[in-house]
Amino acid sequence: MSRNLPYAPARSVRADVPASVVMDAHMTSHATVAVPAATRATSAAFALAAALLAMAPFAAAAESSSGARAMLSAPERGSLLAGPTLSRIETGIFSTSKRIAPAMLAEALDKAGDALADVAGKPRCTITTYSLRYSTIGGSGEATDASTALILPSGSDPLCQGPRPVLLYAHGTAIAKDHNMARLRGEAKLVAALFTAQGYIVVAPNYAGYEGSSLPYHPYLNAEQQAADMIDALRAARAAMQKLKIQPGPQLFLAGYSQGGHVALATQRAMQQGSEFNVTATAGLSGPYAMARFADTVFGGQPNAGITLYLPLIATSAQRAGAAIYSRPEELYESQYASGIESLLPNSLKPKELVKQGKLPRRALFARDSQPQASGAAAYFSSPHLVRTSYREAYLQDLAAHPCDDGACTPAHNLRKWMLKNDLRNYTPQSPLLLCGGSKDPSVPFFNATEAAQYFAQRGAPPTLVDLEEQDAPDDFGLPRRAFALIRDELAHRAQEEAAKSGRSAQELMLEGYHARMAGAPCLLAARRYFDALLARPEALATH
Repeated sequence: MSRNLPYAPARSVRADVPASVVMDAHMTSHATVAVPAATRATSAAFALAAALLAMAPFAAAAESSSGARAMLSAPERGSLLAGPTLSRIETGIFSTSKRIAPAMLAEALDKAGDALADVAGKPRCTITTYSLRYSTIGGSGEATDASTALILPSGSDPLCQGPRPVLLYAHGTAIAKDHNMARLRGEAKLVAALFTAQGYIVVAPNYAGYEGSSLPYHPYLNAEQQAADMIDALRAARAAMQKLKIQPGPQLFLAGYSQGGHVALATQRAMQQGSEFNVTATAGLSGPYAMARFADTVFGGQPNAGITLYLPLIATSAQRAGAAIYSRPEELYESQYASGIESLLPNSLKPKELVKQGKLPRRALFARDSQPQASGAAAYFSSPHLVRTSYREAYLQDLAAHPCDDGACTPAHNLRKWMLKNDLRNYTPQSPLLLCGGSKDPSVPFFNATEAAQYFAQRGAPPTLVDLEEQDAPDDFGLPRRAFALIRDELAHRAQEEAAKSGRSAQELMLEGYHARMAGAPCLLAARRYFDALLARPEALATH
């Protein structure tokens, strides 16, 4: 395989892909957390860590002769177009710094509470962040550009010196057009504290369509494109490290949460199809891997939280890749939402503003009288609603004719074809894989992890599966599970207080926070423990 083409076309071994991956995508901007080193923890500590994370899922891609030509066009894919440029890091409301020293990070952790500092462990490395721009492709293979953060550790501690392991990190769904991991806000700050402060080099792409990219849309959950984007970012980061005289270590880890979980596994698959990179291990965290079932579940009457934001991202991504899921927007969307929806997301407006301005409904995906409706899903069936009943009925007719329960199906509906194309149960991992999530997640159902794990196990590559709800599981992930339980208790207390003030249900408030606030930080802690354990084994030294 050519070195310039990091992945081969996806092999059609299996089919299952969902059309609506959703998560609470509102990121908290100013908290921080780091990696666990002690066994002591409190709810306040992990609640702060969890509050940093709010993400979501989805990806897909299309093949065309024009796309193939664009893939070979100049500039060469993965070329470093600009940078590395030192990024200033927000250290307060009105202050920034060129770097975060261990003492500065420790002070921030102490201010958040003694328990957080105790659980996180002593920060060992100074964090410095660079931005760089690189060449890549869009959803139909067109040449474009994107940007990535390069987050480097340094310092006198031996853990911060010499060749360091590389983490290629895929972020969760971002609604903001100017999303930039180099600013170290929210999710990016959490990842830097968990990994870079403990000696990992982190490459965290913003994805095509976000800040630093000229692409006018984002190829949301386009598995082939997003994997190519990640690989191109890593190529450019290697060139940037040469300029900075940084020598990366031989270990390459992949990880991502929510949307990023799907992207991480898609990247593992793509790297296996070439010889340019060797993956040491991958961690998929609360991602939508069984995409076909996920979509069928949504259209079958059980939508997930945030779907009215994420379906437009998915649909636009599919259309741009040539999937032809509709002939015109009015075929999928109700007329009051169809105009301008293809360019609506990502946006400079917050989700609440989009709803307030009438650009999207808050939760109503289907008409009030549209059937079937799952128990407890009434909020997603109301007026005004996003999806035309005729479109849903056509989807359900195809589902009845071509069920995908066993993962082997040949749907005729183009949206189902698109979701099936991006289902990741179609390869066999050739390096260690961790799948982490919570079995009560209302945004990304845990069956995504269990079905992917079953599929991989049947092919001789069983992953390590962590359900945060299993508090007494006899494995090495007790600390992340305890963190999850403490966060859950803290959120329950806050939900009760908020319910008393707002009149909303405490249970509803808890469900809203499950994916982003409850499961995010503990799964990242699980990934860190998983990677650290592999680093302690000599056989983990793979060349990337």
